[in-house]
Amino acid sequence: MPAWIAALSPETVMVAIAGTGGIIALLLLIEAVRRLRDWRIRSGILFLVVAAVVAALGAAGAMLAASLHSYARLTQEQEAARAVFRELAPKRYELILVLRAEPARRFEIRGDEWQIDARVLKWKGMATLAGLDTLYRFERIAGRYADAALEKSAPRSVHALSVEAGFDLWSLLKEHHRWLPLADALYGSAAYAPMADGAHYSVNVSTSGLLIRPLNESAKKALGGWK
Repeated sequence: MPAWIAALSPETVMVAIAGTGGIIALLLLIEAVRRLRDWRIRSGILFLVVAAVVAALGAAGAMLAASLHSYARLTQEQEAARAVFRELAPKRYELILVLRAEPARRFEIRGDEWQIDARVLKWKGMATLAGLDTLYRFERIAGRYADAALEKSAPRSVHALSVEAGFDLWSLLKEHHRWLPLADALYGSAAYAPMADGAHYSVNVSTSGLLIRPLNESAKKALGGWK
């Protein structure tokens, strides 16, 4: 496979397929109208049907591209987010979260620990040969209490990190995995660590899931005393 093709993002490939399908469908439609105008009814209807099928495939490609756009590509372990904590009160923190290529977001997190969740899509077979890398998308971030009793009764904090597209590739692959054998693995991954005033963490992503690493002494100290 040419290197320039392998370097294309999955959504770019899908957009190209959708655009090509749209052009072919338009050409078929023009030919169908021409044949119907010449009273070549049977062949005109056939061209209409083929144009509709091609247009539907192009629309499916466009929806798939929109869904893939909400995921990030993963070729090896990489830093995907950074988290900075400031204590507001006991078991109450302000979190500044910076996801890769996105502006910083602020959240209030309650508890002793913080947890971040992501979806991971791994491909196989022809999808891998076509250059589709492992994809991931952060789903939510939440607070946790070290004490299970507090986890049941104390105030909780859960924040969404992504917005569902109109077409959800994840759900489609899960529901029709037998008939769409492109995905090698569909799984959720989560990682959590203790919160501490002034702690800085990085969230790394690999094909095996999420990993949280400390970036300063406050985070190292929190992890070092974590039991």
